[in-house]
Amino acid sequence: MKSPVVKRSIVIAGHKTSVSLEDAFWKGLKEIADGRNMTLSDIVASIDSQRRHGNLSSAIRLFVLDHYRGQSLDRDTRR
Repeated sequence: MKSPVVKRSIVIAGHKTSVSLEDAFWKGLKEIADGRNMTLSDIVASIDSQRRHGNLSSAIRLFVLDHYRGQSLDRDTRR
């Protein structure tokens, strides 16, 4: 199953920018934002402010990956 990279526009701190993400990462980001009662713009702004290098799209992918890895580790330690 191939998930194409899609360019999406988002407003961060009043500035419009675009990110190129696969559908799975975009969906994961939305799920995380919903779970934290945050808007997509707010969570992306937070990711942007914490990144040290690389582009924003890569930072979002790593954020989503780290989030779900953390959930997986939590499940493993409860067993």
